[in-house]
Amino acid sequence: MKIKINILLSVMLLAISISCGGKKADQDFDKKPSIDKATYPLAEKGKEIFEGKGICINCHKLDIKLVGPSIQEMAKIYKEKKISIATFLTGTEEPVIDPEQYEVMKINFELTKNFTDEERLALEQYIFSQGK
Repeated sequence: MKIKINILLSVMLLAISISCGGKKADQDFDKKPSIDKATYPLAEKGKEIFEGKGICINCHKLDIKLVGPSIQEMAKIYKEKKISIATFLTGTEEPVIDPEQYEVMKINFELTKNFTDEERLALEQYIFSQGK
């Protein structure tokens, strides 16, 4: 059973990677704002997840829309509306940005809903730390 689930997750992640361009967008992260570790103590961990096992980097760039909204746009809107990105990543909340891309993001919930609460919070802090 575990093997079937792992195979299914692997296939889903490959499909997400392909649908989101399949390229790492490292160049945008060279010009990122520094992280305020006092305000966002989990942001460094969030960055690792964002660029690694979360595969978020395949669809989100720092300051331009790729498949999904930019990190800076997410930070701005979620902060203004006082909505939790961490909760959204559980797959239980409606989209507030790019509802037309929600179906693509829903596939990622198979991954992010299995993250720990701390990992989802770390992703949120990383995104917030990159906002303007």
